[in-house]
Amino acid sequence: MARAEAKSKSQPIEKILFPFQKFIETEASSGILLLLSTILALSWANSPWYHSYFSLWETKLSISFAGFILEEPLIHWINDGLMALFFFIVGLEIKREILVGELASPRKAALPIAAALGGMLVPAGIYAALNAGKIGAPGWGIPMATDIAFALGVLALLGKRIPLGLKVFLTALAIVDDLGAVLVIALFYTAEISWISLGFAAGLLAFLLAANLAGVRHPLIYFLLGGCVWLAFLKSGIHATVAGVLVAMTIPARARLNTDEFLGRSRALLREIEDAGISGENEPLIEDQRAAIQALESAIEHVEMPLERLERVMHPWVTFAILPLFALANAGVAIGGGFTEALTSSVSLGIIGGLVIGKQIGITFFSWLAVRSGTAALPDRVTWQHIYGAGWLGGIGFTMSLFIAGLAFGSSQILSSAKLGILTASIIAGIVGWIYLKNISHESDLPT
Repeated sequence: MARAEAKSKSQPIEKILFPFQKFIETEASSGILLLLSTILALSWANSPWYHSYFSLWETKLSISFAGFILEEPLIHWINDGLMALFFFIVGLEIKREILVGELASPRKAALPIAAALGGMLVPAGIYAALNAGKIGAPGWGIPMATDIAFALGVLALLGKRIPLGLKVFLTALAIVDDLGAVLVIALFYTAEISWISLGFAAGLLAFLLAANLAGVRHPLIYFLLGGCVWLAFLKSGIHATVAGVLVAMTIPARARLNTDEFLGRSRALLREIEDAGISGENEPLIEDQRAAIQALESAIEHVEMPLERLERVMHPWVTFAILPLFALANAGVAIGGGFTEALTSSVSLGIIGGLVIGKQIGITFFSWLAVRSGTAALPDRVTWQHIYGAGWLGGIGFTMSLFIAGLAFGSSQILSSAKLGILTASIIAGIVGWIYLKNISHESDLPT
């Protein structure tokens, strides 16, 4: 049995799919944690201790260094600071997908790009139509977003009845969607620009790109200078989280060792360990063995791209710590006597209409246009019913939607209506998408 499992894992297809399957499992788990954080936030915000919930996030925290003082409420440290790390991971994922993933070739990228474009334009149009000339007009970017953690979490609940190609499609769609959201934040949700700070940030980014080209691989350099880029963006007027994506684009994507060099060095080091003659479960290592093991560890580090290593190390921290903390801080809405009024406001209805109706229409129709025009093709074993079901799951906005809502409305009363709309739409889209995908067969298809 063990031999069969080892043989299965050694197959080329397993080696290719394992990192992606590992990624899916992590996202599904984080989706559950996000849900629990949301429930806790809503319960706390509507409990007898609701004052402590809202006052906690307004607690002032400051950092001072050599006379420089940066003081912000806790909610801003989370949304402007910790979420920059989330956007850094988004940037790494975008770069990886462009280099070696589903966005690496025009043919492969055409379908998720078209689907994401439709999933952004149609929801934004629905929201804008319901809020044109009203106080809620700035929130048009809220229903454009898709939450990858929740969407893949729902797919994970469906198990093997869902083809892997649909998971790949939805992941690529969400990554393109995230890129679109970053561009919207940078271009449309920006206050007055400080060109001096922005120029300083541009100089630092140029230096990081030069370091990449010069072969600098140590992550400490990129983190220290990346922190300076974040601070420059914070002072520039452009939202500081955009710095996370831009710094990610400077991270090296080339390994120091190629596969042949790694294999040759690894075999030589393993022979050194074996020739030392010390073996056994509890036998201490001799000096030569320790040196060979350290050299082997260094070889493993050098054969892995810095981009992949950073993504692998940081991904669990972002998905299991930063995003749940963001949900806890931002999802709390006091549901009082004005609940019905808030839920039926043009802001809330625009978000619900955009996420629930606009996403499914936009994703499905633009995907159909891409396939019909010959620029794209459906993934293996993926039918039009699957694409339509993915359109429903695309309506789970949550993380990025809450983030954009905070940028659009700040601390005004409209923000509560926006949050209610996001939560309601995400619940509807998730449940309907799950039921729909659960009940379709792999063989069924819609007419082309």
